[in-house]
Amino acid sequence: MIRVAALTSGVSVPSSRFRVRQHLTSLKRAGVMVKEYSPMISKYAGFPGIPTNITALRYLLFPLYVFWSGLELAVRARGVLGTWKADLTWLERELFPGCLTWEPLLKRPYVFDVDDSIWIKRPFARSAMIRIARDAEVVLAGNDYIADWFSAYSKNVKIVPTAIDTERFFPRGSSERASDDPFVVGWTGQSVGFKYLYNIEAYLGKFFQDNDAEFWVMAEQHPRFQKIPAEKVRYFQWSPTSEAEFVRKIDVGIMPLLSSEECRGKCSFKMLQYMSSGVPVIVSPIGMNNDVLKMGQIGYAARDGKDWYEALEHLYKNRSLGYNMGDEGRRIVEKFFSRDFISLRLSKIFHELV
Repeated sequence: MIRVAALTSGVSVPSSRFRVRQHLTSLKRAGVMVKEYSPMISKYAGFPGIPTNITALRYLLFPLYVFWSGLELAVRARGVLGTWKADLTWLERELFPGCLTWEPLLKRPYVFDVDDSIWIKRPFARSAMIRIARDAEVVLAGNDYIADWFSAYSKNVKIVPTAIDTERFFPRGSSERASDDPFVVGWTGQSVGFKYLYNIEAYLGKFFQDNDAEFWVMAEQHPRFQKIPAEKVRYFQWSPTSEAEFVRKIDVGIMPLLSSEECRGKCSFKMLQYMSSGVPVIVSPIGMNNDVLKMGQIGYAARDGKDWYEALEHLYKNRSLGYNMGDEGRRIVEKFFSRDFISLRLSKIFHELV
């Protein structure tokens, strides 16, 4: 049995939940015992009660932020020490956002697991990621774009997509679909992603004004739309227990992005959740989204406002087409992105290192 110490970013952090935690049981069956070290304070948590988006306030309370950052680093010490009791270290992203901190003290060999463009954070992220990648035995990259970036600094980069639990994200049965149900467009994610929705809000608003349809949004806080009729929007508080049911009940899932380095590093997880639930997709063909679209007839690429409107309108008028696209999406996820498939790939990588 291989002993692995996994250093994750926090209990509720999506990358920790889906890149590491959901694989623990499957890996154990494959002879890999993983002990997760998740910090008591999420590494992305700001100081309680103080907004972090007000620049002047950050400068005014700089000593407090220094103290808080030190505390966040201190709680990672247990995990760093824990790596020395294991055969292998599994580092999910860096230990502190955009910086090199305890990483040189980790037990080697270690694998560096990356599912985002984490090197773009200023001012130290690029140099920090280069150093961590060079010290790592393997870099596990969530998509081709990430793999290409790290290949300049690591001789051993392996593409490991973010997996979907197909037992939790599964399609509605045909008996659950009623012809008189409203047509539901859905989006799920963290509120930081609202900026992508706001970017296409005018075209979404026109679609909802012209058609008998609803827009369902699941996140940890309410969106603030100005161009979508309020009566057409339903907000759902995000929770890990209700997310799968939410996705299963929508008729089309959307994933707008911008053409940026940040977005090219995204691993299409939202898109894959929709597909696993038998839901057709409309997505910006950026990065991995474009690669997944090429795998089958699962939905539409939307490059501009006209595309968004026409794709939504087409699926609204052709629900049976959407069901067929959803079936194809489910097949693709089961074959290439299921948790069992990705867990097996991880176990092979770990066994090769020990």
